[in-house]
Amino acid sequence: MNNRQSNPDPSLDPSALSERIHSVRARISAAAQRGHRNPSEIRLIAVSKGQPLTAIQKAFSEGLCEFGENYLEEALPKIQLLSPAVTWHMIGHVQGRKAKSVTENFPCVHSVDSMALARRLSRFAEEDGRTIRILLECNLSGEATKYGWPASNPSAWKSLWPVWREIFPLPGLSLAGLMTMAPYSDDPETSRPIFRSLKQLQAAAREHVPGSDWTELSMGMSDDFEQAVEEGATMVRIGRALFGARL
Repeated sequence: MNNRQSNPDPSLDPSALSERIHSVRARISAAAQRGHRNPSEIRLIAVSKGQPLTAIQKAFSEGLCEFGENYLEEALPKIQLLSPAVTWHMIGHVQGRKAKSVTENFPCVHSVDSMALARRLSRFAEEDGRTIRILLECNLSGEATKYGWPASNPSAWKSLWPVWREIFPLPGLSLAGLMTMAPYSDDPETSRPIFRSLKQLQAAAREHVPGSDWTELSMGMSDDFEQAVEEGATMVRIGRALFGARL
């Protein structure tokens, strides 16, 4: 008989989770101060993908109330069981056939990457009497593996304006800003030019697509959120730095 006892997953230790949340908040505040910003301008979106309900409940008890999920099927049981005070953000790629369920469960979608998806979200939100906030996901690195509006070449940004002008007035949608993902790297400073580009794209969108205030910049993850905050992020999407590595 095997008498060995499995070691508990340290990422589920409530005290460790509390310490990580405190650390991330402190780092966000310090980065905001370095960027001459008010820390209250930055919203922490806790990425709960792959995390058990107990960890999310503990994070909620520590004051985190906005959670990001990548996959609809994984998110639905959590949404049904957790407090209605939680705000859920869809941060993963949305397939058109799942748009209806996304509008029913997520008040904010960070990953709108096509006119077709925007129209489907609009249709279902309007039918349901909802208004959801959307962010336009932009591919600023040019990586073929990433979703998003092609925006790596600033000279081509002008091709985005006519399409985005069509998205802005769609019923059931509130166009709130932009989102991006920087390339994976061991050096977080390599993300900084991507974040600066998104900030520049935001300024250009305000000029060429009037109406929306383009308030939100969703950028920065566990390895580079400090650089993102320094460059203007209003939302940072953090998973591992809060919850620990997924098994």
